Amino acid sequence: MAKGKNTTAFFCQNCGYESGKWMGQCPGCRQWNTFVEESVVTKTAGNRIKMARHVENKPATLSEISLEEEDRISTHMQELDRVLGGGLVKGSLTLVGGDPGIGKSTLLLQVCRNFALDNREVLYVSGEESLKQIKIRANRIGEFNGCLKLLCETGLEAIGNIIRSTKPDVVVIDSIQTMYREDISSAPGSISQVREATGVFLQLAKGLNISIFIVGHVTKEGTVAGPRVLEHMVDTVLYFEGDGHASYRILRGVKNRFGSTNEIGVFEMRACGLKEVLNPSEFMLSGKPEGASGSIVVCSMEGTRPMLIEIQALVCHSNFGIPRRQTIGTDFNRVNLLIAVLEKRLGISLGNCDAYVNIAGGIKIQEPAVDLGIAMAIVSSFKNMAIDDKMIAIGEVGLSGEVRAVSMVNARVQEAKKLGFTTCIVPYVCRESLKGITGMKVVYVQNVGDAIAYL
Repeated sequence: MAKGKNTTAFFCQNCGYESGKWMGQCPGCRQWNTFVEESVVTKTAGNRIKMARHVENKPATLSEISLEEEDRISTHMQELDRVLGGGLVKGSLTLVGGDPGIGKSTLLLQVCRNFALDNREVLYVSGEESLKQIKIRANRIGEFNGCLKLLCETGLEAIGNIIRSTKPDVVVIDSIQTMYREDISSAPGSISQVREATGVFLQLAKGLNISIFIVGHVTKEGTVAGPRVLEHMVDTVLYFEGDGHASYRILRGVKNRFGSTNEIGVFEMRACGLKEVLNPSEFMLSGKPEGASGSIVVCSMEGTRPMLIEIQALVCHSNFGIPRRQTIGTDFNRVNLLIAVLEKRLGISLGNCDAYVNIAGGIKIQEPAVDLGIAMAIVSSFKNMAIDDKMIAIGEVGLSGEVRAVSMVNARVQEAKKLGFTTCIVPYVCRESLKGITGMKVVYVQNVGDAIAYL
């Protein structure tokens, strides 16, 4: 292998900006104290050609490019196919990130099993676990056939040679932070190594038309560790979210060159692996108390999927001079805004009361369409008045107390009807969209006072 000249450079740990000297603030992302010094190698032209010589590309016209169904591979997991936009695209590079122990390796091993059972050649490369550790996890998931090959290796050159010689259909790299090149003196997981490793796998995916999954660790802020350019290089970025104390997991697409980024997939962690939750609304509402004050059901849209979620509020008299406000699963400032609207527009005195708002199940919702439900739950708890268990509220609340329109209101009401709800409170401006609704009592309100008066 041709050798290059060893030099040092400073890299921003947040965005990957490169500089010849240390700087206090990064010019790229404006973050402070993020530069670290790393050794780099100035590669020769021969070294570059060796990495990219495996395929010869020729220009083509649009009429010569065919879009066939074979260009997408079904993972045989409806929730994952939904997030990917209909299946895995051949020649794509997909980054899967998530907290430690959330289930990234389990999910990808199950995907490998489905591909192997479909007689597709799969290579699972692990840089963190031994073959026996992977075997233990595989025994919990189910039966595997011989189309799945396992490899414990961290050297990029060795992995690249094996991929070029075997040419599998799908490759899983677990994880990108453990991969390294020998001609780069930086430690595995450093910015130089992560960026170079991602570039190598990008060349292999596009040149050999191989679908590659790479697993990425996340930082304490919840973003993929390494330079921000890592997410720009890949085709798809998936985040695996969930509370370690809860059984459900949410797979969310934050970047997808082949489909929508608004879709989510819901899974339930079990002893035998991850199981798809095809009806997340029913799953989220399981265990909802009946006849309890401060509880109401709202409908949130995740992409094209409506999800019914329970909102719980607890309002009680404060024993201290400063009332306490706390939220779980929703925006803290948004709840404070709604409390101010209730005090100003409806005259409800909440200044000497503690207020707690919780999205049941641990899911995080930022959509404004749940505003009306939060306001009604707060008033219900304050007055100790139970809300009808078959009632659902949809609407965004403005600073003047008006209830504003929300998107896809018809799909939300149909989802509530399917699960047995009989009354739906919606904004008055959405009445044209709901003219064809039957079997459901629809209450149109113009402001939050009308919704409270209906209770």
